[in-house]
Amino acid sequence: MAHLNQRRPQNVNGDFYVDTTCIDCDTCRWMTPEVFSRVDEQSAVYHQPTNEAERLAALEALLACPTSSIGTVEKPKDIKDAQQKFPILVAENVYHCGYHSEKSYGAASYLIQLPEGNILVDSPRFTPPLVKRLEELGPIRYMYLTHKDDVADHQKFAEHFQCDRILHVDDITADTRNVEIQLTGSEPSTLTPDLLIIPVPGHTKGQTVLLYKNKFLFTGDHLAWSENFHQLAAFHDFCWYSWSEQTKSMRNLANYSFEWVLPGHGRRFHADRETMRQQMHKCIEFMESLD
Repeated sequence: MAHLNQRRPQNVNGDFYVDTTCIDCDTCRWMTPEVFSRVDEQSAVYHQPTNEAERLAALEALLACPTSSIGTVEKPKDIKDAQQKFPILVAENVYHCGYHSEKSYGAASYLIQLPEGNILVDSPRFTPPLVKRLEELGPIRYMYLTHKDDVADHQKFAEHFQCDRILHVDDITADTRNVEIQLTGSEPSTLTPDLLIIPVPGHTKGQTVLLYKNKFLFTGDHLAWSENFHQLAAFHDFCWYSWSEQTKSMRNLANYSFEWVLPGHGRRFHADRETMRQQMHKCIEFMESLD
């Protein structure tokens, strides 16, 4: 939990605050931009909630914060209302799980709700309020892991929900050696008729992305919207395997059609297919300029 005696002086006066344990992961800022902003390389409250909707959104960010760096001066009596909001609907049957984990530096994770069994995309924090809500939404069939960085509490989820985990063999580590489905090779593989796994080595050697219904693209740390560049981009400073391979992977990914980019790190992006196509080519041009 956040500590009032560590409250950052950059916060405006009021109930909500961010303390000095913030790791600058950006979670609260993209979830609740009307309350949180970046000041001196950490988050801070720049606007106190002034209505119930803003307060609920601020509490959602508080719960999602991977380091519990967001606090309130007064104990929130409405915290259970915020807990009930997770997972938060993104669109159709796709949800943002919230409860980001410090183990994956605050990466976002998602849930796809399907009649034949739900799919967790990357791992949120294993916490009772979220687990209860996930149980209410139906059984989990698969836990798809985009890459080795964002596996967080995968073992606890696998044991609790008895789901099969999916991860490319090139990203298997000692912590994930017991993953049930270990992908191989560089060709796309079909999980179900609506779900395609596409290898995109670059950020890590075994990074893959998941394309659902040719509409939702779950990208892990391969691709995201950049607020700094105001376009789709890749993380040049956080490329652990090969930037040239990641650029090659991005060219291949541009051949697919989709409307949503749902990343682990970075911000999500939604646009019509033509705008998305243009954005992908801008991203590739940006990446090639850094080669």
